[in-house]
This record gives sequence, structure tokens and C-alpha cells, in this order.
Amino acid sequence: MIDRGAFSYVGQELDLFAHAVHWKAYWASRIREWIRGDVLEVGAGLGVNTIALRNSDVTSWLCLEPDSELAERLAKAVTAIPNCRVRVGTMASLAERTFDSILYIDVLEHIKDDAEEMARAAKLLRSGGHLVVLAPAHQFLYSSFDAAIGHHRRYNKASLQRCSPPGCRTEAMFYLDSLGVFASLANRMVLRQNKPSLRQIEIWDNFIVPTSRLLDQVFGGAIGKTIVGAWKRG
Repeated sequence: MIDRGAFSYVGQELDLFAHAVHWKAYWASRIREWIRGDVLEVGAGLGVNTIALRNSDVTSWLCLEPDSELAERLAKAVTAIPNCRVRVGTMASLAERTFDSILYIDVLEHIKDDAEEMARAAKLLRSGGHLVVLAPAHQFLYSSFDAAIGHHRRYNKASLQRCSPPGCRTEAMFYLDSLGVFASLANRMVLRQNKPSLRQIEIWDNFIVPTSRLLDQVFGGAIGKTIVGAWKRG
């Protein structure tokens, strides 16, 4: 049984984006090299990312989720994953152990004081361990959809670098989904939707994402609607 908490997630997009299988496979392949040993996933949601990121280098996985209702669904989703536990709470309540990898997958943009959050995470990161952030990119793409699901901001390389975890050095920082920039811009300027439809998600995932995988190699991670940052401690 998951204890009930006071936090309730305002977004309703998690079930919708669970259908974006090509996108999850893509970004998961780009960050998997930094995921090993004892892993902490902050804001694990429905467990879709947990399943996508598990690999043979992982020893244990702790899913931290502040919304107790989401955590109940999460626990059911990861029940078959060995050495995977679910805990209701935030980083502020987690101080009794350290980790080799700490992950923020579409989470940091929901946290008001992101620099303070990164400082907390750095204290729980072992020497040689990695902290990885995947977040929406470029404030000019901020839309009513971002506001509706509780995003405080979108990032570029400069703004993400400003909240780097203390005591850690930047290993990588790059953008993904170059073609998706234009789709997001169209939504912001033309469609102005608070929430994409399932059909739009399917078109993006089945056609735009595969094209972006090719274009991202051409642009070398210099453009995209998603940003990835990875830091190493020590």
C-alpha cells in the first residue's frame, strides 16, 4: 500500500505520452550510458520511463514520486522489475542513502527552485556518479500546454548550465528532436492547444521523431525541442 501524500500532480498528459514509443526509445538510447548501479529516478510518474531505461548495468532502482495516486499506478507498473522500489516523496525527504545515477526525466521544469533541487541531488550522488536531466527546450516555445501541466520554464543550454549540481562537471549537453521545434512552434502560434490529441502524438512519434533522429546527427545536437544535460561528480 502507498501512503497518501499531500501533493497532487496537475498534469494529465502522462497517459497520452505513454503512446510515444519511438520517442522514448530514442532519448533512452541517448542517455543510457550514464545509467548504472544504484539509480534514483525523481518524479517517476507512471513508470513508463523506468521500463524504457532499465539495463543490465543497474543494481537497484528507486522510483521517487510525490503524487501518491500516481505512485500506486507506478508500483503496479514496475512490480516485475527486480530490485525496483517506489517511494512517495521528494528529494527534500530523501537523505539516508546515495546513488550512482540520479535522473530527472521531464521533471526539473516542474520544480520552482531548480538550482536548490540540483544541490540536493548532488549531495546524494556518489563520486563518479552521474546526474541526468531531460527537459523541454527553449522558452520561446513555452505554450498554454506548458502552463496547463505545471511547467515553470523551458531550458536552453545557458539556463540549464546555471543550475548545474555543485561539485559536478558537465559531461554533455545537447538538444534532441530538431524537427519537433517546428511542430511545437506551430502549436504555440497557430493551434494554441492546451493538450495535444492522441492523433497528433501518433503523427509526431511515427513520422517526426524518426526524421529528427536523422537530422539530429546532421545538426550535432545543436537544435531541438528537448534538452539533455549530464553531469559527473568528482
